[in-house]
This record gives sequence, structure tokens and C-alpha cells, in this order.
Amino acid sequence: MATSVRNPKQTRSIETKNKIIKASYELFAEVGYYNTNTAEIAKKANVSTGIVYGYFRNKSDILFEILDLYMADVYAPIISMLNDFTQTLSISNLAYKAIDMAIETHKKYANIHEALHSMRHSDEKVNQRFIELEDDITVTITQRLVDMGIDIPNIMERVHLAMDVIQSFAHEYIYDRHRYIDYDCMRTLVHETLVSYLSK
Repeated sequence: MATSVRNPKQTRSIETKNKIIKASYELFAEVGYYNTNTAEIAKKANVSTGIVYGYFRNKSDILFEILDLYMADVYAPIISMLNDFTQTLSISNLAYKAIDMAIETHKKYANIHEALHSMRHSDEKVNQRFIELEDDITVTITQRLVDMGIDIPNIMERVHLAMDVIQSFAHEYIYDRHRYIDYDCMRTLVHETLVSYLSK
């Protein structure tokens, strides 16, 4: 295992590192982090194991690179939605957009989402990274709503609860799909809940 790793600057080196990340991303999504080893990553990336260790100290380093990329992909649409939020966009419309965005995000990243989230219970560093992301989103959304003149008591707590409700519904909608649930009805109930949380 390498004691120091490269910080690629040339195009070819950057491409090699990205191949390793892409291969790891796909393997973690397919079989999970713990069922993947660096030899398999190297084979899928079409490089030697030594090359993998030239860019990463260990598999954990690769994991956190992927985790950061995944979180950036999840975070970007939220920021875009908030930037589009003006006083002409009602809380009701914002709630609908947030629900739709959560469903699409969970659908798009279904496999890697499950692989990474399952590690929250077994890896404290992974769990802490997710908590930091939740903190950033909560604070960002709260500040944006305050900037738009939405003045309600306990706004940060309300925003955090709203995020939990959206996440829970997206999980239910994408992964669980209980036969006895009317998901159109549930979506309406979630929307009503969000509006009530973010209104006086």
C-alpha cells in the first residue's frame, strides 16, 4: 500500500483517477462497499492494483471521494431550486417541487444511495458526513426562506422536519411500494404536511 498518493494534474492522470472512481462507484452500487476489494476495482477500471494505490491510500479513501461526489450531485438540485425560489413561488409550489425532486433523486441514485446509506449504521465517519450534509441543507434552506421574508417560529426545526418527511416519502415511493398504499393520496398528505410546517 502506498504511503503517499498522487495529486493528478495532467489530463491522463486525471482520467485514470476518474476511471478508478467510476469503477468503484459501480461496484459499490452493485455489490456494496464491504463486498468489493481493490483488486476488483483495479480490474474493472482496467488498471493495476498498484495504480489504484498510487491515487488512493486505501479503499476507504475511495469511498469518501465517492461519497463527496454523490452528495454534491444530491445537493446541487436543492441549491438550484432555492435559487429559483422567489416571492412569486408559493410555499405550496415549493413543497411540490421539493417532493418531485426528492423522488427523482432517489430514483436516479437508487443503488448507490442504498449502498452508502446502509453504511451509516456501521461506519461513524460515513454517518458524520451525512449529518454534515443534512446540516448544510437545513441551514441553507432556512436562510433562504428567511431572506424571502418567511418569518415563522422555530423555522429551522420546521425545515428539518420537512426534510425528514420528504426523505421518508421518497424512500417509501421508490423502494418500498406497499400494495395497500395509495401513493397519490400519500403524496397529497405529504404536501399538506409540508405546507403546514412552513406556514404560520
